[in-house]
Amino acid sequence: MGKIDKNKVILADLALLIVAAVWGGGFVAVKDALDTTSPYFIMTMRFTIATLLMGIFFWKKIKNINMASLKAGVIIGIILFLAFAFQTVGLQYTTASKQSFVTAVYVVMVPFLYWIVTKKRPKAYNFFAAFLCLGGIWFLTLSGESTVGESLISKGDGLTLICALLFAAHIVAVGHYAQKYDPIILTVLQLGVSAVLSFICMILLKQIPTQLGSETMIPILYLAALSTFLAFLIQNVAQKYTYSTHAALIMCLEALFGAIFAVILLNEALTIKMIVGCGLIFISIFISELGTKFLTLNKNKKMTNTIDR
Repeated sequence: MGKIDKNKVILADLALLIVAAVWGGGFVAVKDALDTTSPYFIMTMRFTIATLLMGIFFWKKIKNINMASLKAGVIIGIILFLAFAFQTVGLQYTTASKQSFVTAVYVVMVPFLYWIVTKKRPKAYNFFAAFLCLGGIWFLTLSGESTVGESLISKGDGLTLICALLFAAHIVAVGHYAQKYDPIILTVLQLGVSAVLSFICMILLKQIPTQLGSETMIPILYLAALSTFLAFLIQNVAQKYTYSTHAALIMCLEALFGAIFAVILLNEALTIKMIVGCGLIFISIFISELGTKFLTLNKNKKMTNTIDR
């Protein structure tokens, strides 16, 4: 940033806190919608509405789409679709509170995916964060009433771990293509691709609902308008007026908000093991995120924005 305006920093931090809370509430919204409709219908509506809203507000930029940016958007969109597919389907078999923290593991995974792509070895704190994260996953996903002979990890938690890996891959892909193409164009394209793929899956799997009520559409509208479209815009604007370390710290709170809302709104229970697991994962995310931001604080770099949750 240039000259520091403390008032703008405070407002930006509050705006990012709202974004983290909205994204945390997204886990509850998906879980709520799954009670009355199918995963791919939720995704179809979510991404279609968000794409239309992006199209309305950024029509002038969309006119600049070319074949190169289209190809990049399709690649990123496929990864984004797969991430949300595993997440949404997985939430049918686990709790929103657990999924909010297991999904957040993507933050710890990113440096290791970059290692594979760029051959740049992660820092020591990344390995420490990964060790803590594995311990947190162990406590969190093995906190149920599993017995000898049963799967070590539930179906829902396993699907969510795959989703976390895909979100990490999505960040790596966006980080690569955002250097070449307008991030707004990439966002519109990846949302559109996700909408089309979700629609195809909805048709093929015959998940078209026969009737829709407010108990279905209200959570979906929350996901599309607030969690996907509006939160993205707020994040893009707010991060221009605050420190990258502030943004990283605040965005770490998404998982915490998800767990809190799940306990309050869905009456989900948290066991001691789950609390320990959530705590370890949260600390690992904090170390992984802030370690990177402290190292790059004095470098003139822009944070890469991605569509999440």
